Amino acid sequence: MKMLATSLATLLVVLAGCSQPSGTAAPEDETAGPERAEATEAAQTLPPGVVASDAWVREVPAGGRVAGGYLTIANGGDSDDRLLAVESEHAARVEIHEMRHDDGMMRMRHLDDGLPLPAGERTALAPGGYHLMFIEPARPFAAGDEVPATLRFAHAPAQEVVFRVRTAGGEE
Repeated sequence: MKMLATSLATLLVVLAGCSQPSGTAAPEDETAGPERAEATEAAQTLPPGVVASDAWVREVPAGGRVAGGYLTIANGGDSDDRLLAVESEHAARVEIHEMRHDDGMMRMRHLDDGLPLPAGERTALAPGGYHLMFIEPARPFAAGDEVPATLRFAHAPAQEVVFRVRTAGGEE
């Protein structure tokens, strides 16, 4: 009995180590919809309209050609919207991507049609899931720096966002 309890405890530790950090779960397969931060209490309300928050980007060492960007977008409106493009003077271009499991492999792809933002939902762009790729930064992004960008939506007005640069491990 003691051996069974020890084996179960070990299994639980291993399984906990394999899970994604809270709020960063990737879509399970190619048919999965946008990642959504779950509202756990009725008291949680969304701001009106489409609002971006918690924007950050990974630092880029000298000679680096890409940096992952992350944020949360809340659509407190009554109708669905879509993130169509992101622009920044600090990169040659910014692309909207998704990571997904496909035939047992993690694959990344550019979302040509942008990212759906369902009404009444929060959509998290996070490591291992939906994210932005800052391609060919104009200069290396160093931890502590700020990278301004403009988010363009199908319906909501354009929104200026400042991405804080964090270390490669995601720390500020």
